Amino acid sequence: MRFPALSLIFRLVLLAALALPLAVPNTAQAGHGDKAPGKTGILLVAFGTSVPEATRAIDAIKKQAEDAFPGIPVRLAYSSKIIRDKIAGQGVAKSSPAQALADMAAEGFTQVAVQSLHTIPGSEYSDITATAEAFQAMPKGIKKVSVGRPLLYSFGDIALAAEAVLKSLPARKKGEAVLLMGHGTAHPANAAYAALQLALWKHDKGVFIATVEDTPGLDEVIPELKRQGVRKVFLVPLMSVAGDHAMNDMAGPEDDSWASRLKAAGIKGEPVLVGLGSRPAVAALWIEHLRDAVKELGR
Repeated sequence: MRFPALSLIFRLVLLAALALPLAVPNTAQAGHGDKAPGKTGILLVAFGTSVPEATRAIDAIKKQAEDAFPGIPVRLAYSSKIIRDKIAGQGVAKSSPAQALADMAAEGFTQVAVQSLHTIPGSEYSDITATAEAFQAMPKGIKKVSVGRPLLYSFGDIALAAEAVLKSLPARKKGEAVLLMGHGTAHPANAAYAALQLALWKHDKGVFIATVEDTPGLDEVIPELKRQGVRKVFLVPLMSVAGDHAMNDMAGPEDDSWASRLKAAGIKGEPVLVGLGSRPAVAALWIEHLRDAVKELGR
């Protein structure tokens, strides 16, 4: 079986290995010297969504965090300003990571585990770690902030994510495949998608990844689907929620949606509007990363 884009993928994986600290946890270290018992809290940071139905996935992860750490208050923030501004117009208020940490400091929290609910360690994740470090550097307030890894942080995380994703995919017949929709970014962390693709292909050559905003794009995947004789693909969001991208860019009726473009190529696209946060095996990985971040607070 031939994969014309494979050389590109290997280049991207090499870029990931050279440019990203994928194997090193991102944790803001203690900066105040004294070790007080303090008040511990958890802050979950999602990209956010403007689709009301999609918030259930984020709420479900928040509930899992509360169940995993009884007695530790759990707060929630949205990292996307665009999303926060959009839902503010709908009468829904969500804090930014900075505002949420400021509020927690005002409430007397002295140590906070911040868990990213993002898929890759891109610019949103970098901003979260920078915000955490800034709050910890303040002379008063939160003494220690640890930052939990996003889903596809290290190569070990990617292998586990591949296994978890495969567990939750639809059953397929001959001539059917799965196409996962990632967001995509110009950030070097986009290479994590290529690394995940390779990890998936180790177990299932019928599962593909394309992104909305970077490479690989849908146009790079369609030729391979045709070569394999695929007549139908299940379209699945590779994002924490099945939000606007999934409902419109992936499954929408417009001519430029993935479903429409696949149809024009002679392939039926069947959307599966379930985000990663609603897939228990995948959501459990974020909780495990949070567990590491909570443990870091005690070191």
